[in-house]
Amino acid sequence: MSEKQNQRRLSAILAADVVEYTLRMERDTEGTVAAWQDARRAVINPTVGACRGKIVKLTGDGFLVEFSTVLDAVNCAVDLQRGLASSALDFRIGVNLGDVIDDGEDIHGEGVNIAARIEALADPGGISISGGVFEQVRNRVDHLFEDFGEHRLKHVTTPVQVWRWAAEGPLHKMVAEAIVDEKLPLPDKPSIAVLPFDNIGADPEQEYFSDGVTEDIITELSKISGLFVIARHSVFVYKDQKINLRQVGKDLGVRYVLEGSVRKAGNRLRVSSQLIDSRNDSCLWAERYDRELEDIFAIQDEVAHNVAEALKVVLRPGEEASINRPPTHNIEAYDIYLRTRSSLYPPTRENLLTAGSAYRRICDIDPGFAGGHAGLSLTHSYMVIFGLAENTRQDADRALELARLAVSIDAHFAFAYSALGLAHLAAGQHQLGVEYTRCAIDLQPGNADVQVFSAISCMFADHIDAAYEAVTTALRLDPQYVRGPYLNILGMVCFCGGRYQEAIDTFRQNTDRGGPIGPPALAFRTAAYSADDQMMQARASAQELLSFFPDFTVSKFKMPTLFANRDDTERLCNALRASGLPE
Repeated sequence: MSEKQNQRRLSAILAADVVEYTLRMERDTEGTVAAWQDARRAVINPTVGACRGKIVKLTGDGFLVEFSTVLDAVNCAVDLQRGLASSALDFRIGVNLGDVIDDGEDIHGEGVNIAARIEALADPGGISISGGVFEQVRNRVDHLFEDFGEHRLKHVTTPVQVWRWAAEGPLHKMVAEAIVDEKLPLPDKPSIAVLPFDNIGADPEQEYFSDGVTEDIITELSKISGLFVIARHSVFVYKDQKINLRQVGKDLGVRYVLEGSVRKAGNRLRVSSQLIDSRNDSCLWAERYDRELEDIFAIQDEVAHNVAEALKVVLRPGEEASINRPPTHNIEAYDIYLRTRSSLYPPTRENLLTAGSAYRRICDIDPGFAGGHAGLSLTHSYMVIFGLAENTRQDADRALELARLAVSIDAHFAFAYSALGLAHLAAGQHQLGVEYTRCAIDLQPGNADVQVFSAISCMFADHIDAAYEAVTTALRLDPQYVRGPYLNILGMVCFCGGRYQEAIDTFRQNTDRGGPIGPPALAFRTAAYSADDQMMQARASAQELLSFFPDFTVSKFKMPTLFANRDDTERLCNALRASGLPE
């Protein structure tokens, strides 16, 4: 190889791959080859040429393109996916900026490797780009990318920040609308997103406290039926990001944005906040609070009242009482509660035991705080619901006892009613489960988690339409949070409703986005393939389930026993058996 041929340069690299190419070839070799040739001729070659790219190589199931600018690479990626939307094949695309070595026949180097690795993180029909690419194009393109966090990639030492442009393809309408580059329709009531409050104190360890203030303000606002409030997961994707408030309003489908900061120093607290109209960046209300740390709950209440007043929303009497009631006056208990909120997910045995220990500590510190008892109740219910309980009856009884105590302590605490509803579900009392999770929605209609708890109860109680409505409401309240349990629950609900292909699409979307993988989701996905008579995919899904959880058997899978309708139990179990899973 000559020195002239061995050239090094900085390039933008686009790597693309056909989704499930091997499976397609097994099912229809000639049709897959023909579709690939059609896509190359009709879309890939002309689009790459129009964007000034150079196709370095074509493989059996993908291609590699080099560009001199990242702007051309990103625009080409989007144009390709839009052009390929009508193709019989789905593609994933990754774009990276990095050094490459050109040997005259091919290009090599980490820049190419990273493009290929992040391509695998894209949705079918979607695009992943590295953080370096995003920084160069963020203000130069109209395409909407969402932060997908840092990822450790194979054979790459340093974690890589990834941003994703979501596919414009199917899934549930609300989910698709929330993740494509289109404006969500505004709700028929004042709508607001509370962005993560900045921690401007000297101690970075207090970051969780400013996050907790944000979450609690969201909680207080979501109690107001006259407001539409975006849930915490979706707003936290903007944490530590340079943001454009108008774009935030468009991304989340809201008109107003609340932003602020928290400074915690010893026993003193300073909280600043302002309410912005995202259409024109005008400030509707602003305030700064300098108080003692113990006044944190009063501050959060005042912010909620001031936002409601600024937006001319009238509180109902019950909402007024709910907002004016602090959950606890014990700062230590509150502090642990903030730290423990996310530890229930995913609901593995280890996570539930860890969360249970923290909630017991809260109960010891402040027996009058309903949050500790409700949280501990939920750990016991989850043990039953997710088949982790060593003694199902004992866990169900303990869950009921703790949830009833939580409700008796604070009748305005929605989380307590959600816990009571799931405890009744765990005990096999389906209708009470539906009723109590519905009470939680009445108390806090804008809380996405409360909606999902209701969806779970309704699904097992055979109220499928209500379950579907609740989980899709949660997805609209939390439009950016599509990698968590919501999509798995939507997939389960779709299976129960006999909407097998929609269930399959939903589970695929969740896993493509790096969502949690556990026995229930994999089992329901396998059953959906089987019930839809897609037996090759069902058997492949069953093998994937066993590769992750080799001890899985149909008889050990306890979740089907929770259904009130035994026909659902049999339908699910028979579909699992037909896929080849062991009895």
